[in-house]
Formats: sequence, C-alpha cells, structure tokens
Amino acid sequence: HVAPGLGNGIGMMYNATKAQAPLVVTAGQQDSRMLRREPILSHDLAAMAAPVSKWSTEVRNAHEMDEVMRRAFKVANDPPFGPVFVALPIDVMEQDTANVPIAPGRSHRTGAPDPHGIQEACALLRAANDAGVEIRHPVRVTRISPRTDGGFEVDTTTGSLHAERVVMATGGRSLPKSGSDGAGLEMALALGHTLTQHVVPSLVPLLFAPGHWMLELAGLATPVELRVTDAAGKRLVRMQGAMLCTHFGISGPVALDISRHWTMHHLADPGTRLQLALMPDMDEAATDRWLLDTTGRSLLSRLRERFPERMARSVLQAAGVQADATAQRLERERRRELVRHLTALDLPVTGDRGFTHAETTAGGVPLSEIRLESMESRVRPGLHLVGEMLDVDGRIGGFNFQWAWASGFVAGTGVARSCAES
Repeated sequence: HVAPGLGNGIGMMYNATKAQAPLVVTAGQQDSRMLRREPILSHDLAAMAAPVSKWSTEVRNAHEMDEVMRRAFKVANDPPFGPVFVALPIDVMEQDTANVPIAPGRSHRTGAPDPHGIQEACALLRAANDAGVEIRHPVRVTRISPRTDGGFEVDTTTGSLHAERVVMATGGRSLPKSGSDGAGLEMALALGHTLTQHVVPSLVPLLFAPGHWMLELAGLATPVELRVTDAAGKRLVRMQGAMLCTHFGISGPVALDISRHWTMHHLADPGTRLQLALMPDMDEAATDRWLLDTTGRSLLSRLRERFPERMARSVLQAAGVQADATAQRLERERRRELVRHLTALDLPVTGDRGFTHAETTAGGVPLSEIRLESMESRVRPGLHLVGEMLDVDGRIGGFNFQWAWASGFVAGTGVARSCAES
C-alpha cells in the first residue's frame, strides 16, 4: 500500500497494459485529511498509476465506493482490455455508508447447453440431411463465376462446385471475425452488381474527442434524446432511449440506433452535429422553470433528482456552475448555459468504433437490383442475395435478424420453386 507498495506494482501494471490484460489494482492511501502535511510514504497514487492504466482514480468518500468499483471493473473489461487503478484513503475506508452491498458475481460464465435446444438443432440437421443437404465446414468461398453453359462455378478452399443457383448470405462488413468481412460484397460487384455510395458501420458506439468531460462518466447510463442536426441547427433525426457513457464516447441503445444516421449525414455534410438532451421530456423553457422551482435548494440537489451524483456534478462543472449555487441567485446567462447543457449539448463526435464493433452494416447492394418476391438478382439470374449484404438495416431490437431470416426464407422458397418448375 501507499507509494512504495504501488511502486512495486507499477511494473506488473505495465505488463498488463502491454498484454491488454483486464486488471483492477487497489492500494491503501494515507488519510486524505493529512495529505497536505506530506506524511511519510505518501504521494499522489492516482497520478503515479495513470501512465500505465486505462483509468486511475482515488475514492473521495464512502458513498461513491460502489460506483467507482463498478466503473473500474467495467473499464478494465471493456476492449481494449487493460489495468485500472483505485486508491483507497484510510479515512474513506473507515467511513460509514448507507449504500446497499451488491451481490458478487463472476465476470465470465459458461452456461450449460439447453437440452431442448440441442434436440431442436439435431432435428434440423437430420431434416437437412434427409433433404439431401450437404453441410461443409469449415470451408470458405473464394470466388463465384458464371458458367458459359449455365449456372455458376463456386471456388472454395477445398475445391470447386457447380451450382445452377447460388444464394449469397455472406453478411456485410460488420463483425469481420465472424466471416462477414466484405468478401461477399466484392463477389457481388464481380458478378455485375453495384453498391450504394456509402457502406458504413451501423449500430456502432461513437467516439469523442479526447479530454471531453463526459469521458469521465464511463459506466453511467441515463435516458436521453440524441439529435442529428445540420450546421445551422435544423434537426434531421431524433431518437430517445438509454445512453451509456464510456471511456471512449457513448454507447447504449439510443447511441447505436442513431450512429448510422450521424455517419451518413456527416459524410454528406461535414458540418453535421450530434446533440444531446439529458432532459428528453422537457424543452429549454420547461427545464429553466424546473431549475427555478427549487425553493432555495442547491442546483446539485435539484439535479440529483434526475441524475447520479457524479453526472450531476460533472454537468454543473462543465456549465461553469458551482454545486452549491441556487437557480434564483445564478446570473441569467450562466443559468442559460446550464439549460443548454441539459437540453441541447453539442457532442464532439470524431467517428465510430468501426466495423469490428458494429452490429450491422448500413448500405450494400441496392434493392432495385433484386426481385423481392424471390430475392433473385435482376443483374445475374440464378443468383439470390439475402440479409445484410443488401441495402437494408434497422434499429436495435432484433430487426436485422428478422430481415436476415425473412429474406433467407424468401430466397430458399424461391430457389425451391424454380427447381420444381424446371
């Protein structure tokens, strides 16, 4: 504990940083009331650990202990993994708190397979086998070429196949480690199809410029409204839902849903902005009245009715308002600035986390090149395209899965119908 103990641990934290190993390190700190007297073995522990940790902090009071520790484990386990440091002053450890303990749990759980699910999977495999379906795995398709005598030549990593009809269900470019690395879109291009002007990540967390105050709120979630606006402030898209603050920017359902809209509009107009309303149920006038209706209480006390204390303090600090200030005594311009932070705050979005972290792809093969009754290509008869490789993407909630399954079913029945007719 204290400075010498942490000094011995710095090397291990450095190794954890290089190895991207999730690690939470705690160290006892001298009584915070004595630090100005520079007691023996004392130092700024959070500053010592900062160069070799993703996040380094010191607990200021017992009431924030559970929040700090939850964030510590969240940040350490959020890719890219790495060490987190928390300093624990003696006087804080001795404080009483009314916080309710959280039941401990494991970070990684290996669930037992559902016996009923296994039986269903076996039934599907038996049915496919009875119908003459041959499943080849692991095999990767490398090229699809039209044959002069009809059908297609399908080159794979284990040889070539001749097929009268081909259904392409390769996905777009999101989650490339799953196999949807864009190769299917390149094959579609080689077969005569086109792609939309932009093919971008969708349902993806957004990145902020370094140093923004909201990055310090990692781990906190709150209901908000996000808006895409043009450079003049005209609202183009607005969505409400839960937003999660992270150490790199924002995530959560509403951030994922609006990500593709921000990206598409930003590509068309670099002046596009993303705006945050922390009070989604109130406009500026209603928020101003809500602040004033405090009967002499501090603004921190008022904001704590809606937000966690850490977020309430951060909003006040960002707006340049003292935590103990009251709305009635706050100068009008400063109160307007606080209202702006609560209802129309421009966020410093610099981009997104890319296809590696995106749940789906926005853009792809235009639907105008597909016969929707069978998902057959209008460009290359006998070829069927389904799912994410087409220019269809939806909000979070299973809609993209539904599109993949529904379009796959339509393609499958279309192939079966064509084969029966021939």
